[in-house]
Amino acid sequence: MAAAMYRSVRHYRVAVSPTRPPCCPYTPSCSTYAVQASHHHGALRGGRRLLRCRPGAARRRAYQDPVPPARH
Repeated sequence: MAAAMYRSVRHYRVAVSPTRPPCCPYTPSCSTYAVQASHHHGALRGGRRLLRCRPGAARRRAYQDPVPPARH
């Protein structure tokens, strides 16, 4: 599952994102967050960010949404 998510994010970054104007107000961007979160928490939890990405909600988080540390 993780490999499929990485391929999807890679495809988005290479083929889709360059054709559209930048619109992600978050730091890090949703695709970067998903990759970082999957390294820390696994593909399921990391991929949730892609499903809940809503640029309009960024102001409530001061445009910052770092990956939380892994739970032990």
